[in-house]
Amino acid sequence: MAIIYQEKERIFILQTLHTTYQMKADDRGALLHLYYGKKASGNLDYLLPFYDRGFSGNPADVGNDRTYSMDVLPQEYPTYGVGDYRAAALDIENGDGTECVDLRYCSHEIRKGKYALRGLPAVFADEKEAQTLSVRLKDAVSGVEVELLYGVLEREDIITRATVISNMGTNEVTVQKAASVCLDFLYGDYDLISFYGRHAMERNMQRSSIGHGAFSIGSRRGTSSHQYNPGVILADRHTTEEQGSCYGLLFVYSGNFLCEAERDQFDQTRVLMGLGSDYFQYPLKPGESFTVPETILCFSDQGLGELSRRYHDCIRNHICRGKYAHGARPLLLNSWEGAYFHFNGETIINLARESKALGVDMVVMDDGWFGKRENDRSGLGDWQANEKKLGMSLGELVRRVNEQGVRFGIWMEPEMVSEDSDLYRTHPDWALCFPGRRPVRGRNQLVLDFSREDVREAVFAQVCQVLDQGNIEYLKWDMNRSISDIASAQRLPGRVTYDYMLGVYDFLEKLTARYPDLLIEGCSGGGGRFDAGMLYYAPQIWCSDNTDAADRVLIQYGTSFFYPACTMGAHVSAVPNHQTGRKMSLKTRGIVAMAGTYGFELNPALLTDDEKEELKEQISDWRRVEPLVRDGDYYRLSNPYEETFAAWAFVSRDKERALMSVVMMKKHGNAPVAYVRMKGLLPEAEYENMEDDRVYSGSALMNGGLPLPLERGEFQGYQVELRRRRV
Repeated sequence: MAIIYQEKERIFILQTLHTTYQMKADDRGALLHLYYGKKASGNLDYLLPFYDRGFSGNPADVGNDRTYSMDVLPQEYPTYGVGDYRAAALDIENGDGTECVDLRYCSHEIRKGKYALRGLPAVFADEKEAQTLSVRLKDAVSGVEVELLYGVLEREDIITRATVISNMGTNEVTVQKAASVCLDFLYGDYDLISFYGRHAMERNMQRSSIGHGAFSIGSRRGTSSHQYNPGVILADRHTTEEQGSCYGLLFVYSGNFLCEAERDQFDQTRVLMGLGSDYFQYPLKPGESFTVPETILCFSDQGLGELSRRYHDCIRNHICRGKYAHGARPLLLNSWEGAYFHFNGETIINLARESKALGVDMVVMDDGWFGKRENDRSGLGDWQANEKKLGMSLGELVRRVNEQGVRFGIWMEPEMVSEDSDLYRTHPDWALCFPGRRPVRGRNQLVLDFSREDVREAVFAQVCQVLDQGNIEYLKWDMNRSISDIASAQRLPGRVTYDYMLGVYDFLEKLTARYPDLLIEGCSGGGGRFDAGMLYYAPQIWCSDNTDAADRVLIQYGTSFFYPACTMGAHVSAVPNHQTGRKMSLKTRGIVAMAGTYGFELNPALLTDDEKEELKEQISDWRRVEPLVRDGDYYRLSNPYEETFAAWAFVSRDKERALMSVVMMKKHGNAPVAYVRMKGLLPEAEYENMEDDRVYSGSALMNGGLPLPLERGEFQGYQVELRRRRV
């Protein structure tokens, strides 16, 4: 069994294939954390320290026992107001204005299958794949009850955490801060790996030592953000890709979040992941409940690479849903960098014709097809085709694109509105805005109040009217600004960002139910909302608005620590690159795009005949390796921030095939030879290089490596396809 309860000791044991998680409800009802890490047997409550710690306070019910303090003990769900001066997972303001909640164990339940969360995305698993532990805690004074939910996916080495807060008292209370998980470690010397960035340069890896004091990352932008991703790794100081212990915390949420890491006075480490506390005060009337989104936990004692592969499996198998969760995605060409706003229907049809000649599956008509939309200052919210601009109806355009043998996709931004739009002129109160103040604009647009059901229903009707006009098989769902005016005509300010995000999820749930075969690609100015919450509805997300291959190497490297390659929207774009002005070979651009969903962001008519032939060969190569990229195990073979080259590999589960890719990131005169060592192969097996037919042993490739040629020119790219040779 994955979950065991020892009634006499009141110890809970969660077991996965390689890990153990233990906690204990002590004789005072405090739920104490005992252990999380490599699989261990026996009870670990002997690890708990009990000493007189001077200024660390003691609960009233321990009498004169000064050795018992919440300021020192490791806890499953620490709260504010009980003498623990470290960061709290929960802060409740009571009806009398005081901030205190003292949670004690009441009961628990163990059941088959994985819990679900009302209105929120979460890991899913059936009764054969998972078990759920529900632990109920209660504050005797206020009547606040907290349900801690644990989902255990034994074979996947995944434990999920979520929290439901209920007001079972007689007075209204306000949730001021709420995390879904706390991990307390009694000892250890840890680094925190996080992923920072900005628009067009997301998810740069940052590794910082957790010293004394508090360190936090998060988002106040209404989205998970370009600036920080809601996933962090706690790693032993000397953990590498292949060795050492590390813990992952991935928040399944697309809005404001907060992650805190703290090393306390006794060298204990606490890490919290949950909702952002800024702009958040959520009132609960008697009988009401509030759900904190889920955090996916994972532990590896085999380094960062193994941790990533476990997360990749979890996301592919237990987050992504629908037709394309495991199926091949259409190879698409997006019109944005090929045409921007300057197109008509014939432009799109010509793109389809040129794309078909190359072997592309789908053309996506990006921004500019609707309302009065000739630039980014108007039209958002008016989701009706501009037939004057297109020169035809949307239905006719879709039909004519299909006649070219190409599928059709479309871009929309349902959460946004332009002030110059019929929708805004009719319903200005539908936009988020502080009363009596002029709105803050972002990209010349405002944010619709998706916390309101009437707003969502009106926009949903428009979106469906568009999708029903023809055989539209793909939707790029964009969000091109952050939320700043956190005020709703129907919501208290402290509820807006959370209710807004639930509104987006509600919209997407209805959309995927109505159009189960529609492929949705998430986007927020590229990677501004690249998170597990959006992947629950959109199995791929546009990784970044930056399509420069050199920058994309770094962006996709950081993204790979939690998210599989099949979720990363990645395209070959024109040169000079539209974001950086950099020129790079078509070969290298293709190699980098093949580390994601692989597609195109260009106008094929502007390619030379030689470039077209090269792209045809590249597309043929992609068709062959696509299943390997989509379902294979991913290995980082270098750190592109520290080494002269970036290298990565995909290896099939049966170890029969592998694809190694390399991009030279730095070039120097009279440079030393660089060697790339493979990972994930069978040491005793022989592998054939499909390009030159040379045969290597797996152990040679993994230990000796492959030398890279010394070629002139920047950003040379190489790709080696290996197949196991059977004697």
